[in-house]
Amino acid sequence: DQDLKQEQEQEQEQEQEQQIVMQTLCIFNLFIVLTGLVLSLAQITCLIHVIIASIVIADLTPHFVATTLFLGQDPDYLTEYRHSVKTSSHAMNSSGNVTGTTYPIVQAPMAGVQNSALAIAVCNAGGVGSLPCAMLTPEQIHAELTTLTASTSNPYNVNFFCHQQPKIDAKLYSEWLKLLRPYLVELAFDIPDEPPVEGGRQPFNHAMADSIEPFKPPVISFHFGLPDKDLLQRVKSWGASVWSSATTVNEAQWLAANGADVIIAQGYEAGGHRGMFLTEDLTTQSGTMALLPQIVQSVDKPVIATGGIASAQSVKAALSLGAAATQCGTSYLCCDEATTSDLHRTAIKDPQRHRHTAVTNVFTGRPARGIVNRLISEIGPIAAQAPAFPLASLAVTTLRAKAETQGSSDFSPLWSGQNASGCDDVSAETMTLRLAGV
Repeated sequence: DQDLKQEQEQEQEQEQEQQIVMQTLCIFNLFIVLTGLVLSLAQITCLIHVIIASIVIADLTPHFVATTLFLGQDPDYLTEYRHSVKTSSHAMNSSGNVTGTTYPIVQAPMAGVQNSALAIAVCNAGGVGSLPCAMLTPEQIHAELTTLTASTSNPYNVNFFCHQQPKIDAKLYSEWLKLLRPYLVELAFDIPDEPPVEGGRQPFNHAMADSIEPFKPPVISFHFGLPDKDLLQRVKSWGASVWSSATTVNEAQWLAANGADVIIAQGYEAGGHRGMFLTEDLTTQSGTMALLPQIVQSVDKPVIATGGIASAQSVKAALSLGAAATQCGTSYLCCDEATTSDLHRTAIKDPQRHRHTAVTNVFTGRPARGIVNRLISEIGPIAAQAPAFPLASLAVTTLRAKAETQGSSDFSPLWSGQNASGCDDVSAETMTLRLAGV
């Protein structure tokens, strides 16, 4: 009798649950109808996609079938969809055509905190490992790719910058040094007043192309747009898939029209440099879950989501919004194979610090997200005196090197996304499988 009573109580609870869900859906449907009076169809669709992702995360899909009448979806489709999200092997294989890997996990290229070891580990775990090449010489690129290709037969990505080298403005550079002078005095260090002859990091060029041509990388990705047409055609002639980052719908459409095969939708949460190239206006930057569905709808190319994705749950949410794969960077910063400094790792592991990040230009002259430290707090986050990318980094690198020898990260670029909750002292293989939900 007691068992029967418990069963009846459970049935009543389930009926109440279903009534609440149905009432909520009725309100939602009414809201959409009313919203349709002031919003375009595209905007309504974006809203629906975001709500679907929220329902997936909340694990309410069993009750979501009731919305099929409104959305025009086949209930069988939703059943299969839910199965794909709940079953890791199915959900994570859905992007095989794009990445050619077991899981739709792309390790973000992170210059300064990794080499080929991290990329190799991710490749061998079933994701796409990435090698950042923007700060390497052609000789170093060749050496790293030799190691990488000898250690994995799986698809990998090589990444380059394609910014425009700025003209050196002696007056602006002098103002920048004046702003940094108190710190130089404090550290008992000095640098020449004369502006540099060269701008540091170079954009993708034929010398770099020469270094990678023997390897014919399966994927070549770019930050800050695309290279010149002759370079783009050269890498495409090798059969490479060209990926590039977009931070707005306009950038995604430009990339699709100018030769990109895959668009990386970079949400504002992402760590490191913003991929902005059509605008310098930070107010145009959107979060991943707002940007992703808009880009998916605006281009006929596969879209990879990046920014704030640090768990299997968020990977699934991105896939539900139309992403073909996800790109994760911050989660790999504390992995065994990463070369992240001890000072950087300490900051990431401190919950009071890693939760406070900012988009700043004080380290390189270009907006990039990192953990707030002394330099960002005192002269940033955006400093009008900072020379154009990459000129600002030349003086700051000197400060950083001196301070780090004293155990201080006051002047270090502690790149990190807004969600560092997934960082852990584990192997890159473990992190990849964790992100894949395996």
